[in-house]
Amino acid sequence: MSDRYVVVDSPDDPRLDQFRLRERELRPKRVPARVTKNMPFHEVERVASGSFVAEGDLVVERALAAGCQVQAVLTDADEPASVCDLVGDDVPMYAATSEARRMLTGLGVALDVIALFERPSSRALPDVVRAARHVLVLEDVDNPTNVGAIVRSAVALGAHGLILDRNSADPLSRRALRVSMGTALSLPTARVDDLGDALAALKSDGFTSFGLTPAPDSLDLDEAALAARGRLALVMGSERDGLSGRLMAAVDHRVRIPMSEGVDSLNVAAAAAVACYALLGRSRTELDD
Repeated sequence: MSDRYVVVDSPDDPRLDQFRLRERELRPKRVPARVTKNMPFHEVERVASGSFVAEGDLVVERALAAGCQVQAVLTDADEPASVCDLVGDDVPMYAATSEARRMLTGLGVALDVIALFERPSSRALPDVVRAARHVLVLEDVDNPTNVGAIVRSAVALGAHGLILDRNSADPLSRRALRVSMGTALSLPTARVDDLGDALAALKSDGFTSFGLTPAPDSLDLDEAALAARGRLALVMGSERDGLSGRLMAAVDHRVRIPMSEGVDSLNVAAAAAVACYALLGRSRTELDD
């Protein structure tokens, strides 16, 4: 093994503590409320940025490709992950046995590589939508697994931006980033205080909005796809309550995915994939033509 790696035998070694940090510990900076009370949410996130953890070789590779600054790396002591060759010599590099790495993460598997990165600066809404043709808007989607799956489908099916409210899960949380396979790092994201205001801003920028709902009086997805032209915003709410009345009243089209009898809805991540394929795919075809 190269001399650049520090071999660690025990998962209890304090040098590995940084790789077991959870979400609140990864966002350690606390800014007094008197400072942040009049700040837009993206500014609050910027001054309290902290770090994020990338787990697995593909996620680490995508974080590096996105230009994120790596702070430390942990890999296999017997066969270091090839992605480690992309990391500069000034970055602390640790190596441990598969058993030590398995116990460290608590995932039940020993990932080839785990890396700690400096969290990228948060973006303002205008920065996200300026060059976007398709965006997703999430309200109260607080499950990291769902957010990660939504992001993965959105990126694969042609979304260019993500807009979140305060209550939705962090796309760069450990679980969300694993589920998205690191694609969240390539999707420009803005977190806003008021999604109603954000939808109004999108409308003024020429976006047509589609809100998902199981309501029987809404448009079937295939009908809505016929209106999927130009700039498009797909708006989704929580699995428990769906979109709030305020946002439902603000969207241009209320859309439902037709279901078999006895089933009223899909998991929000599955619904996002279906809707992205139908609506964004239609709009992409128009662009290609």
